[in-house]
Amino acid sequence: MAEPIRLVPTQPPEGGGPALPHNVEAEAALLGALMIDNRLAEDVQLKLRPDHFFEPAHGRIYEAILKLVDRNMIANPVTLRPMFEGDAELKELGGPAYLAQLTGSGAALIGARDFATQVYDLALLRALIGVGREMVEKAIDTSESVDPKGQIEQAEVALYRVAEEGGEQGGVKTFAQATKLAVEMAERALNSGGHVSGITTGLESINAKLGGMHPSDLVILAGRPGMGKSSLATNIAFNAASRYVRDMEDGIDPAKSVGAPVAIFNLEMSADQLATRILAEQSGISSQDLRMGKISQQEFRNLARASADLQNLPLYIDDTPALTIAALRTRARRLKRQRGLGMIIVDYLQLLSGGGKSGGGEQNRVQEISEISRGLKQLAKELNLPVIALSQLSRAVEQREDKRPQLSDLRESGSIEQDADMVLFIYRDEYYVQSREPKKPAEGDDVKIFEAHDEWMREMERAYGISELIIAKQRHGATGKVRLKFESRITKFSDLADDYPR
Repeated sequence: MAEPIRLVPTQPPEGGGPALPHNVEAEAALLGALMIDNRLAEDVQLKLRPDHFFEPAHGRIYEAILKLVDRNMIANPVTLRPMFEGDAELKELGGPAYLAQLTGSGAALIGARDFATQVYDLALLRALIGVGREMVEKAIDTSESVDPKGQIEQAEVALYRVAEEGGEQGGVKTFAQATKLAVEMAERALNSGGHVSGITTGLESINAKLGGMHPSDLVILAGRPGMGKSSLATNIAFNAASRYVRDMEDGIDPAKSVGAPVAIFNLEMSADQLATRILAEQSGISSQDLRMGKISQQEFRNLARASADLQNLPLYIDDTPALTIAALRTRARRLKRQRGLGMIIVDYLQLLSGGGKSGGGEQNRVQEISEISRGLKQLAKELNLPVIALSQLSRAVEQREDKRPQLSDLRESGSIEQDADMVLFIYRDEYYVQSREPKKPAEGDDVKIFEAHDEWMREMERAYGISELIIAKQRHGATGKVRLKFESRITKFSDLADDYPR
């Protein structure tokens, strides 16, 4: 390993402030090493960019070296010279002859990778200083509208960009690394008792079909109003969070748990409404009765007990209305960093706003939805966790005799289907049968009225409490259908006894 290179400070600027951290000597040594041995470019170019160099001329030399290497040409002072004949900044350093000076010390080859790391690290420090200065300037300037919360969100986005640059995540994996990850996933499924290789949904019939919710997946859960998509998403969130708590109590390694801390970004309901739903589900009391106070003392005791049990549940609710995709990503990153977030639920996709200024019109809305779905997929991959986004369906469903949704019913954008790893539709025949109730027969009515109502009653009995989860798209396996039990009184989904996987 090469000797550590000392940090060379420049003279303080005229304003008297401290110089930005940099090391021009390390930059020069790295460029010299690259020109002596072009193969080193393969190691450093994945991480180091031309704008990471403090000296602009060095950045341009580095960029020129990479261009020649990419063309399978030799990059040395001779081949680079024509590219810098008229470079004014290089003239100040000595002109094209400076290129030859850079290769003067072959010792730089020994520590080339160390020099590259230091150039990179110092560039990150300068970026961090830039973010800090911008934060201060914006906070001091009150000439425009004062929006401290907006400034904080912008600062978090900027800081995350710097932190993101410093990460080594992503990139090429060897087949050995990829197979190790696959074996770990299989081991996780085996240890969970079968079926679950991702995050559990808490419903065995869904786990058996999907294997749970998988890291880096965007899952679209769609349905017409009244089908129970919000209820199912809330049930899954609760089940995953409570399983995580149980696994931690049992001393299971968090990396091997099939549960996870969950964040719900609910743009439609308030946090207390969502909490009421979960309490209703766990206490067995109707959420409507809870809101109206129509409960007995015994039911209130059940409610208090359920509330106490849920105090430490790692379930986080953000009910900020009109959230932008950028703000959602910032908050999700923060929760991942602070709370070890393992799954995200967005209710619902069409209530999010894109980053650009909307000019109105259907075409602009389609582009905005495309931006949002792409942003959610990027978030799932970036944080390596499942994102479940609820989505509306177009009214075209209501025009068909068979009301079961299809992929073409996804509202406003085909990109939702394209970006999604899984598309799930929730359908309850009971909802539509109930809406077709014929006239209730009364004494003296025609026999046909009695027969029509009896037929409807039989149909209601067949459909009552039954819902279907239609798997319309799945990258990990087959499509199909899962039947579930739905208790509308407490908005709870559960496995059907006769459909339970054995």
